[in-house]
Amino acid sequence: MTELTADNAGAPPAQDKPAPAAPPAAYPALEGSARLWGTIALSTATFMNVLDTSIANVSLPAIAGDLGVSPNQGTWVITSFAVANAIGVPLTGWLSQRFGQVRLFVASVILFITASLLCGLAPNMTTLIAFRALQGFVAGPMIPLSQALLLSSYPRAMAGTAMAAWSMTTLIAPVMGPMLGGWITDNISWPWIFYINVPVGLVAAGATWAIYRKRESTRRQLPIDKVGLALLVIWIGAMQVMLDIGKEQDWFESPVVVGLAVVAVVGFAFFLIWELTDEHPVVELRLFARRNFWAGTLSTALAYALFFGGMVLLPLWLQQFMGYTATDAGMVMAPVGLFAILLSPLVGKNVTRVDPRKLATFAFVAFALIMWMRSRFSTEADFMTIVIPTIVQGIAVAFFFIPLVTITLSGLSPDKIPAASGLSNFARITAGAFGTSIATTLWESRAVLHHSQLAEAVNPANPAAQATLSGLGASGLTREQSLSLINRMVDQQAFTMAATDLFYASAVLFVLLIPVIWLSKPQKAGAGNADAAAGAH
Repeated sequence: MTELTADNAGAPPAQDKPAPAAPPAAYPALEGSARLWGTIALSTATFMNVLDTSIANVSLPAIAGDLGVSPNQGTWVITSFAVANAIGVPLTGWLSQRFGQVRLFVASVILFITASLLCGLAPNMTTLIAFRALQGFVAGPMIPLSQALLLSSYPRAMAGTAMAAWSMTTLIAPVMGPMLGGWITDNISWPWIFYINVPVGLVAAGATWAIYRKRESTRRQLPIDKVGLALLVIWIGAMQVMLDIGKEQDWFESPVVVGLAVVAVVGFAFFLIWELTDEHPVVELRLFARRNFWAGTLSTALAYALFFGGMVLLPLWLQQFMGYTATDAGMVMAPVGLFAILLSPLVGKNVTRVDPRKLATFAFVAFALIMWMRSRFSTEADFMTIVIPTIVQGIAVAFFFIPLVTITLSGLSPDKIPAASGLSNFARITAGAFGTSIATTLWESRAVLHHSQLAEAVNPANPAAQATLSGLGASGLTREQSLSLINRMVDQQAFTMAATDLFYASAVLFVLLIPVIWLSKPQKAGAGNADAAAGAH
């Protein structure tokens, strides 16, 4: 039914009015240049969105330095976006029915570029984090709606082609993000990693509106689970803030951290109770009653937390302790997408022919191997030694998303797939934010431990330490300068050892996650499942 407003409140009964606009799926497929430009417009918006999940990774030291905080505190720039984005995703279904898919998509893009502009203008870290959270929240509907509108543009027989084009966008963006972010940070200034969204977003929004405005979906008023949404924001927000400030507040020695932990636990408990009993829950938790869904979602979320935590940790280590510029760090991170772009179409074509559990197992074994290779890094590692695991990681990425989403959605009826896809993506994005905070926290705490152990060797009884001090003194340095230089060397070793500890632990955890995949019993994916899997990135 159409939306009841002041303009039509006194209108005759619905049966006497013209039929409402059909949903996008009911429209004929676009043809010729309209379909081409529609695909470009939607893909451009998706590219901009996904780009912003990785473009800031290599810029964190520069952002933190300019705004007067530590690089580890700068990770809030990433986690605030991810958490807010995770909260915005489950609202897509309700918002799209309330306002229409085309209107919501265009509004999401315009609000995103507005938030991007505000991020670039932010005068301090607190303001930047707030605007990044806003940017993440308004971006929530953009990716699922771009997929829905794109599918409506193509004949059903070409759905695979449409999703292949869409998937390439989501794979290229993480490749470009670190390179582009590093180059902009080194050659212009970090605010421009946000400003570049403005012209790109305006073009995407304008082209989408011009092509799709007459293909709007039916609008209707549905109740929204306000209590469930409020509880979701409370417990996720409290948990994320606790993880981000815990290391600075000495964890549970701080009443603030204790209070946040209590709020997170109590909020989560009430959230579970409410969502399982509400008629229109904002998150459909009953899906976890299905073995395939919970096994696939749990595997995806935990693996993504390990993967994304490493993706944030590596450029921080390279820039702070290995002397890499933001551009160089971006070049190290970029190759992760090369094999992913080449192999993803092959995996998508064969995911219904080969047991997806085998494909996902291969991905986890590859991730474990990559993390083990990184656990062998030292302060003497050259560029090629560091970049080779990143290149190989693209193979793991290609075999990661599509098989696991196929497992997660297998056996579900088509009407359940949107809710299931939204919930699994919510879990993945939230896990990525938590993984970032946990990785940086453990990195710092392990570095403190290694620093104290290494510093014990710098004493009058150690001939090597005394010889080093004498040599530095002979070169013209004072004793204080010599000790400061040695302390810097100890820091470099300590943080390198801490990073390799975390990479080794990640390798072990990837292996331990493999049995979780095999708890599922996937059925052959249907068309809807295949479409969702193809666009799962």
